[in-house]
Amino acid sequence: MSEPRWLSDEEQRVWRDFSAAVSMLRAHLEGQLQRDSGMPHTYYEVLVVLSEAPGRVLRMSDLALATRSSRSRLSHAIARMEANGWVRREACPTDKRGAFAHLTPGGLAALEEAAPGHVEAVRASLFDPLTPEQVKQLGEISSAVIANLTPRCAEAAREELENLDGDG
Repeated sequence: MSEPRWLSDEEQRVWRDFSAAVSMLRAHLEGQLQRDSGMPHTYYEVLVVLSEAPGRVLRMSDLALATRSSRSRLSHAIARMEANGWVRREACPTDKRGAFAHLTPGGLAALEEAAPGHVEAVRASLFDPLTPEQVKQLGEISSAVIANLTPRCAEAAREELENLDGDG
């Protein structure tokens, strides 16, 4: 086994600051959505993705990939969102194991009600403290990290699909 590539002092500082910033940002935005709209961020993200999908419908497995959720976590969220009248689940007519999630008018209304406050919270907590150059750099850094992790995450998602029967 080879020697670990330990982080330099600067890398350690950057990693800890980044980790703290992501954690604080998630907690702040989760709290804002819960307080103002009564929904967790996971539900908001599902509503956004479905609202942008053609016909406002996606196969559950595609929705899980788009929201970076495990299929079991997504299935639980969809069940709760169905109870709220925000989405409707429908079996796939050509694949008995598959299912689709449809955004309902009630779900679109919930999204439209939640979005202004959420966008303002994102702007105030993430973008307002940064200069335009820092926003550009953050975008470039985020894209590089995503490009590095995408193949690994895609492989993990493929393995999950192989280990589960159906779309939950």
